Amino acid sequence: MSAFVIDAFEFCRNSGHREGVTPVAEMTRLAADCADKSGEIRWSIDGGLTKQGYPSMTLAVAGPVKLVCQRCLTALDYEIDSSTMLVLGKDDEDADGIEEVLDDESIDVIVGSHECDIRQLLEDEALLALPQAPKHEVCPDTKLLDALKTEKVSPFAALKNLKSE
Repeated sequence: MSAFVIDAFEFCRNSGHREGVTPVAEMTRLAADCADKSGEIRWSIDGGLTKQGYPSMTLAVAGPVKLVCQRCLTALDYEIDSSTMLVLGKDDEDADGIEEVLDDESIDVIVGSHECDIRQLLEDEALLALPQAPKHEVCPDTKLLDALKTEKVSPFAALKNLKSE
């Protein structure tokens, strides 16, 4: 069994703790959303129980990544810094019941596993921390964008070429 595969219920029951650093290049789904594969994600997972006695894990991820600015299409430095609590249910029905009891939108209830790969949970958290449309506050090089804005081309200009003589 991998060092990253845990019994999630046992981990929570024993108030487990794991932390580490993973290169972005090893997080294939995250790397696919980045401008390059540089950077490292610091992470930690703490197990425990909620006030109601449900098993829970608190995940935290942080670190720099390079995204593509959706305005100028150049690299954008972005700092991931996210933390979330996951409450574990035994199955879908149990998870739905827990969600109703907790009635808290900030807590995610998932189906737990006795063979849980924490790398997947950590990468999910990092992906959820990314902005949907990353943009610089002020783009560093806007010459191309400015040129496109200043060219005033009539939407009918292409039609004049179709005109028969």
